[in-house]
Amino acid sequence: MRQFLDFLYRFAGVLAALGMVGTLLMVSAGIFSRPLGIYLRGTDDYAGYCMAACGFLALAYTFKHGEHIRVTLLLERVPAGLRRLLEWVSLAVASGVVALLGWYSLRLVLQSYEFGDVSQGVDATPLWIPQIAMAVGTAVLLIALLDDLVMTSLGRQPARLTAPGQEAARFE
Repeated sequence: MRQFLDFLYRFAGVLAALGMVGTLLMVSAGIFSRPLGIYLRGTDDYAGYCMAACGFLALAYTFKHGEHIRVTLLLERVPAGLRRLLEWVSLAVASGVVALLGWYSLRLVLQSYEFGDVSQGVDATPLWIPQIAMAVGTAVLLIALLDDLVMTSLGRQPARLTAPGQEAARFE
């Protein structure tokens, strides 16, 4: 199961990287085509979609690398038992909040599909297509949070992603 979860987090990270490349390509295409008098419809919109996809799909990957901003000023100064309790509570609350965000993200995708919503731009993209990245990224983050919550509940250290030969990322 650990291998599958790590693969899922890394795959989401790869998709986020592709979103970043997509943003670069769309912005570059818009910049380089304008002096030539060529108007590429929707490059600004697609750059925004790629950027949003990048942000949401990278959430779980960065969380499992320990790169999300965490407040350790308090945690470093409390006894180990209280620290574990505070970590558990924060993971439980974060899981609840992300579950709600995931629910409403999925609902938004389904409603956009059902109503046939399209973007306001000249490209008229069906909005459910770029919204999928938000729902998927949120779902993968929820899985990562629940993964850590279960590990913490079992009294074990949550698993972190590391590159080969690299030490585990530390929390800051």
